[in-house]
Amino acid sequence: MHHQLLAPESPAAPKAERRPFSVTHHGVTLEDPYAWLKDPTYPEVKDEDILGYLSQENAYFESVMKPYEGLTETLFAEIKGRVKEDDAGVPWAEGAYDFYWAFVPGAQYRTWYYRPRAASPFAAGDWQVLLDETAEAGEREFFRLGALAVSPDGRYLAMSADTSGAERFAIRVKDLATGLWHDTEVEESSGEVVWTSDSSAFYFVRVSKEWRPFLVCRQPLKGGKPVPLYEEKDASFFVHIAESSSKAQMMIRISDHVTAEAWAVPLGEDEPQPVCLSPRRTHHDYFADHGADGFYVRSNKDHKNFGLYHSDDAAAGEAAWVPVRMGDDRLYIHGFSLFKGFTVLEEREEGLDRIRILAAGGEHTVDFPEDVAEAAVGHNAEYDQPFVRLAYSSMITPATVYDYDVAARGLTVRKVQEIPSGYDRDAYHTERVMIEARDGTLVPVSLVYRKDWIRGTAAPMHLYGYGAYGLGMSPSFSASRLSLLDRGFAYAIAHIRGGDELGYGWYEAGKLDRRTNTFNDFVDVAKGLIASGYTTAGHISISGGSAGGELMGAVANQAPELFKAVVLHVPFVDVLNTMLDADLPLTPIEWPEWGNPIEDAAAFEIIRSYCPYTNIEAKAYPPMMVTGGLNDPRVTYWEPAKWTAKLRATKTDNNLLVMKINMGAGHGGKSGRFERLHEVAEEFTFVLMAFGKAD
Repeated sequence: MHHQLLAPESPAAPKAERRPFSVTHHGVTLEDPYAWLKDPTYPEVKDEDILGYLSQENAYFESVMKPYEGLTETLFAEIKGRVKEDDAGVPWAEGAYDFYWAFVPGAQYRTWYYRPRAASPFAAGDWQVLLDETAEAGEREFFRLGALAVSPDGRYLAMSADTSGAERFAIRVKDLATGLWHDTEVEESSGEVVWTSDSSAFYFVRVSKEWRPFLVCRQPLKGGKPVPLYEEKDASFFVHIAESSSKAQMMIRISDHVTAEAWAVPLGEDEPQPVCLSPRRTHHDYFADHGADGFYVRSNKDHKNFGLYHSDDAAAGEAAWVPVRMGDDRLYIHGFSLFKGFTVLEEREEGLDRIRILAAGGEHTVDFPEDVAEAAVGHNAEYDQPFVRLAYSSMITPATVYDYDVAARGLTVRKVQEIPSGYDRDAYHTERVMIEARDGTLVPVSLVYRKDWIRGTAAPMHLYGYGAYGLGMSPSFSASRLSLLDRGFAYAIAHIRGGDELGYGWYEAGKLDRRTNTFNDFVDVAKGLIASGYTTAGHISISGGSAGGELMGAVANQAPELFKAVVLHVPFVDVLNTMLDADLPLTPIEWPEWGNPIEDAAAFEIIRSYCPYTNIEAKAYPPMMVTGGLNDPRVTYWEPAKWTAKLRATKTDNNLLVMKINMGAGHGGKSGRFERLHEVAEEFTFVLMAFGKAD
């Protein structure tokens, strides 16, 4: 009999009250006795019964984990020991100044520094504090910096911050000459800030009470009311703004998950008229930027894997877009950056990251040390610079910042993530395997383990997945993960359909009526790893967050016998009820991803067939840990709460089920850099408990 993590006899697990509630759609009646856990006054949660139940669950979590406190603290010390206390970013030049950030030892948040621009940002010199996030955070439970934007004339700093986790940012402006904060303060924004060319005003995006970014406004620096510039009336579209690479235009992007529209706004005009590059049409997704020689657009109008186009004039429309480089069935163009004299493309070829340089003298790809790695364009503040800053890592190579000299074709290492407690890259091995899913599709899996890990034994494995929104999971480095690898675990990332690892078609193959491919892929990867001798059934722990938490719920319903433990972070598990609630801010924008079950009976049936909450059954489930955030606007707190309540009342086993709801945080969990790591240590403790390795 292998070890089982059982619920303790004392204290007894909380039991949420059942209250009759039903709703009928398309002739089907859905019973939902835990619907009361959704507070009707949300985003404010005032209902004493709800708060009482959540605090009971939190108290139960604390009491169950208390005997393992020593292990959690050991793991936390290990993970924290891999974080450089006085870590600092790579300096960069932008406008009138050089900038960099650093942590003061012990600080949870960064301090940002600046100085008048020197010959090189790497030169020695006198730096002044631009912004101290620790001071801004003060005694608050949560703090997250949004924008940090210095005006073009170098005089003013605009900063935005979220102090609850609700992702509603307040914008404030500081006069760098006097050190004083302006009276002008903007509440309820998305956090994005773009300055006008003459530094007399800035643009921001207002969020609605339902947390939808919908209104672009111009805020004069000298006070006065914000002036609306663009309002999006369609509740299924979100609005974002960004300064163009040339710094001459502001780009407004309006999008849901599959359809976009872009507008250009000249930043040098007092009363600009936004110009639309191409009016929205369903399934045309595009991103636009402006360089010295006009507009560049990444669009899927000719191929689902996108192409890059150039246009001299925004108003000329799509007919004037000239192809620069086209994606094809094997080549996926998923990003681009503009510089004076060259363009950088982020591509994937058969799932592997590539950085391609397009310059007057031709094109080439950057040569990296490993094939299977994460390579992306990093922070490049200046349009006119001879290099491109790149971010790189692999499952065994710590995060590295390179500057790539385009003319000389050379990489210069600017920073390698330091692991103060020590890290020997040669002690670990990484590989990529292809595993066949039930429909014959080959799914890539990235693996990492210590070289002394022995395949074919009952060695534990942790399997991670996401598989939604076209957000591919790269084979990147994690210092925290070493705590599992050094305790004999292999760690695997399943690059399942629903992400974009193998191109846009890979994403399309895991959404809407093909959504179940995502869950089947994950189960089939687990089975494939067992069949090929990497591990054995019942020796795999799994985790995922948000839509990856939905994945966890679905696979726990489908194949609970495969898994030793399941961790669901801020899990989107109540898909059917959420997609049936058009009043929730994220529901209309999500319909292109999951389908609209209100109007479409077929979509209703598909979602009902896989929705984790709907499909909980009276059977045995593995030990499970669930997390959530009371202020989370993306996955609302009642999803993990309803899942936990129903599962506990329905399942037939006595395996441990715990839930922790952060009462002062949102979708990303706690905000401080060490508090976040403490939550990782708790998750690892739970996994080790399930494997009987928590002593």
